[in-house]
Amino acid sequence: MLTSLRIKNLALVQDLRIPFQSGLNVITGETGAGKSILMGALKLLLGERADKSAIRSGEDACLVDAVFEFPSTTSFDALLAENGVDMCEGMQLVIRRIIKASGTSQNMVNDCPVTLQLLKRLGALLVDMYGVYDHQSLLHTDTQLDILDAFGCIDKERKAYEKKYRDFWALEKRKQELLQNHEDVEAQIDLLSYRVKEIEDAALAENEEEKIRQEHTIMGHAQRILELSNTALTMLTENEDSVFNTLTHTQRMLDELSRLVPDAEDWKQELHGLTVQELGTTIQSFVSGIESDPARLHWLDERLALYQKMKRKHGNTVSEIFETLEASKKRLKDLKTRSEQLADIEKNMEHIYSQLEQTGNILRDKRQQVSGGLSKNITKELKELGFSHRAFRIRLSATTPQTSGMDEIEFEFAPNAGESHYPLRAIASSGEISRVMLATKAVLAKHDKIPLLVFDEVDAHIGGEMGTAVGCKLSEISTYHQVIVITHLPQVAVFGNTHFAVSKDVKGNRTFTNIETIEKEGRVEEIARMLGGKKMTDVTLQHAREMLKQA
Repeated sequence: MLTSLRIKNLALVQDLRIPFQSGLNVITGETGAGKSILMGALKLLLGERADKSAIRSGEDACLVDAVFEFPSTTSFDALLAENGVDMCEGMQLVIRRIIKASGTSQNMVNDCPVTLQLLKRLGALLVDMYGVYDHQSLLHTDTQLDILDAFGCIDKERKAYEKKYRDFWALEKRKQELLQNHEDVEAQIDLLSYRVKEIEDAALAENEEEKIRQEHTIMGHAQRILELSNTALTMLTENEDSVFNTLTHTQRMLDELSRLVPDAEDWKQELHGLTVQELGTTIQSFVSGIESDPARLHWLDERLALYQKMKRKHGNTVSEIFETLEASKKRLKDLKTRSEQLADIEKNMEHIYSQLEQTGNILRDKRQQVSGGLSKNITKELKELGFSHRAFRIRLSATTPQTSGMDEIEFEFAPNAGESHYPLRAIASSGEISRVMLATKAVLAKHDKIPLLVFDEVDAHIGGEMGTAVGCKLSEISTYHQVIVITHLPQVAVFGNTHFAVSKDVKGNRTFTNIETIEKEGRVEEIARMLGGKKMTDVTLQHAREMLKQA
């Protein structure tokens, strides 16, 4: 579960740390106090892209970090190891993001740098967030299929189908590549053949150009190199006052000096390290290899020109030229053997399509088997949420292979007893869809392994007795998961095991958002405020006490 959320310099928050607890955590506060900042902070930790405009005015960075604690980390250990992230110490997972005004961000998991993609993958295992408009996703058929598959625990069958679907479309893509520009095949073959021959005839090598360039420089300045080298040799070993003769004389002086000064023995050893003769030999060997060969120089000129020509035509580097060669060979082979490859691909596509239909039918059978159970369970939850005479049904129909299966799905709703079912999207109001989504979450809660569920104003568009039903349902879900809910309804807030109140203050012409845990009388006053506004009366206070007592 999420045990701690820290927010620093984000929007109106200067520095807050929120100690969430197990069970149902409710967050309340007046409109505009900053409750949405908490959701924004969580979304940043779950991989949402950062907007530097969210940084508190006058600050150069904002920070959000969260500490999660688990009885076991096996559900995401492999993901951490795969991405080189340190394992959790003491069953604690720490996620941190720092957003800078420069537009850059630092993303850390257990103090190891990670990508936004990893945060998203990790977040999908840790938190299920349901925002004020997310109930609309329930109208999308993709979401409906995901819900049905999650309820039926048919992930294995769906993955088997998706693999065959990817295999089939990989073959289709390959087929289209071979069919591309088929009218101009002969011209392409001629062009590619010429390109392959030109590159192969050039016989390029990775390091050859630099060696040729060095040799070209030496031969182009051979006369000057010989002059400088011979002068150096003369000064080193051949003159009477050469370096070699001077060092020899110095050696004799040090021999005598060492008999008088013990330290001079070390000086002698240092002098021995000066290898004038070896240097002279090296220079002499180098000079002897230099010769003025116009024919060789001409060849070097042509070779360098060839490298430049090939780079202009086929790639900026020798490596890129080789890549062009391999790609051209592959494409040339494709064109020359196009008919044979197409025949093989079409044969394989027939085989894969047969397997695709087989796995699709298995998936459909599983969905048919579990759809009735999901319908029954959601209908039961809806009755507890105030839909006493309304029924929920799932309609499945066969279709051609799609990404998620060979089924079309429709969540249907009977608005009144005895009436026909209609697609949910055609008849449901926002308040009704919110309750259907909550009913769905309640059903899935018993199957879902995600530890934290977050609801942002799930009670939108409802009130009164329905609010009490929603609060009761959230409390029920919190027996399986840690739940955080932002609410405007006192009927929901009274069910919280832990209650946080968000407020906004102005100090020194700066606005600050604060959050605090409230208990006992403080909680009574907050519920009373939600019931009747800031002007609390004895009646609203007593009403608040009664609601808390009955929850």
